[in-house]
Amino acid sequence: MKLILGIESSCDETGIALYHSECGLLAHALHSQVAMHNEYGGVVPELASRDHIRHVLPLIRAAVQEAGCRLQDVDAIAYTKGPGLSGALLVGASVACSLAYALAIPTIGIHHMEGHLLSPLLSDPAPQFPFVALLVSGGHTQLMRVDGVGQYTLLGETVDDAAGEAFDKSAKLLGLDYPGGVFLSKLAQHGQAGRFKLPRPMLHSGDLDFSFSGLKTAVLTLTRQHTPDEQKTLDEQTRADIAHATQEAIVGVLVSKSLAALKQTGLNQLVVAGGVGANQQLRAQLNQAADKYGFHVFYPDLEFCTDNGAMIAFAGALRLQQQEGKFDYRFNVKPRWDLQEINAAT
Repeated sequence: MKLILGIESSCDETGIALYHSECGLLAHALHSQVAMHNEYGGVVPELASRDHIRHVLPLIRAAVQEAGCRLQDVDAIAYTKGPGLSGALLVGASVACSLAYALAIPTIGIHHMEGHLLSPLLSDPAPQFPFVALLVSGGHTQLMRVDGVGQYTLLGETVDDAAGEAFDKSAKLLGLDYPGGVFLSKLAQHGQAGRFKLPRPMLHSGDLDFSFSGLKTAVLTLTRQHTPDEQKTLDEQTRADIAHATQEAIVGVLVSKSLAALKQTGLNQLVVAGGVGANQQLRAQLNQAADKYGFHVFYPDLEFCTDNGAMIAFAGALRLQQQEGKFDYRFNVKPRWDLQEINAAT
């Protein structure tokens, strides 16, 4: 039986969790920096790092109290080693390694996207290996074949902007607040279907790669075409209609490529993870496709779609079962880190 403390600090959310190898998730705490970064229209790395410093220790105390345990009961500490913002990653890594040194317990550096990829296993029902994973967030859009923990084969990825990035950039063009993807999805609910048709990049490319930068350009062109000379902004209905078309284009590509990945691999389980995995239109279309074609689709709970400590603690517990964990408390972080590099060991 092992108790794992997880620390997530890759970008703009400080996440802490305690996961027990037999009892499951005992506690988790999260601080979001959205309100702070909204003033600047996006994440400011230096401010993000300083905010992690302010909140990481209070959140650890809160999680330990919620779990009804002591720090001395923790058997290992998992932390996000990368990818992410350098300064933000260093905050979590330094706290994890310092605390582990004081407690004389091992540390486990976790790949941020592995945490997302494995997070649906926290839910009930959970997928069984092997499965296809659609990793879709602000910085990543990838399709992976997952045969086990640390056994990942890249099937396709974005050649430019990620899907979440396309959501956010399109939202900014429509004058929406940060984080734009969330607001664009809400606005799209009021849009008229069929008024605008936006391109589905690489939909018929014959491979499993993605491209969303051209979609952003198409949204820019559309907004300019429908902004009257005497006005500075679009009228509300046109904004909603463009938002609807944008979401339809992004979701359409994600669903189509996911179905192609299932067909190519011969697998019948799809895991969707990452922030965009919370998008209700994406879930609705994948659920419809699953009913139609007879495969199973799994999502993390909504609270675990965005960055969180629970996914890091859980991934740490799985890695610890593979006898991973280091008592060498020197640390480094990997702001850029290919998920396939962790196939052997982290």
